[in-house]
Amino acid sequence: MRVTAALTVAALCAAVAAWPAGQLSGRRAPGFALPDRQMQFHDLADYRGRVVLLDIMQTGCPNCATLAQTLEKLKADYGDQIAVLSVVNPPDNFQTVAAFIERYKITSPILFDCGQMAGSYLRPDPKNPRIRVPHLFVIDQEGVIRQEFGHDQTAIFEGKGLKEIIDRLLARPARR
Repeated sequence: MRVTAALTVAALCAAVAAWPAGQLSGRRAPGFALPDRQMQFHDLADYRGRVVLLDIMQTGCPNCATLAQTLEKLKADYGDQIAVLSVVNPPDNFQTVAAFIERYKITSPILFDCGQMAGSYLRPDPKNPRIRVPHLFVIDQEGVIRQEFGHDQTAIFEGKGLKEIIDRLLARPARR
C-alpha cells in the first residue's frame, strides 16, 4: 500500500512538472500598479520574493468564483509565502466587486483595471481579440511567469495541481 501511494505521488509530481507552461509563460511578468476598492494601489514589484497567483476574472463568472475560493484556501495554507491578486475589468465596478467579496468571503485584494494590464498579460491580437476569464498566472519569486491557465482549464481552478506548482517554486533556492 505504501509503495502504491509513493508511486501515485511520484506520478502526480511528474505530471505537474510536465504540465505545459502555456504560450504566455516564461517571460517577465509585466509590471503594474492598480487600485483596490479602498483606492490602495498594489504594485506587483511589492510582492517580489513571494509566489504570486494573479487571477484575471469577472465577478459574474461561475468559474471565476470557483477559482477565487480555491485561491482563498491556498492563501490560508501558505500564508505570506504567496500573494493572491485578482484583477477585474469593466463592466465590473465597486458595487459588483463588493458583492462578490461579501458573497464568497474574499480576503485577497481585487484590483481594478481598464484593460491595459490585462492586455499586457493576455496579449490579445486580431486573430484572438477576446479576453476570456478566468485566467490564472503563476509568477515566481523573481517576477517570471512560470505557468498560466486559461478559461478552459477548470481542473486547475478547482485546485488540482496548484499546490504542487507552488511547492515546487517555494522549494527552489533563491537567486542572488
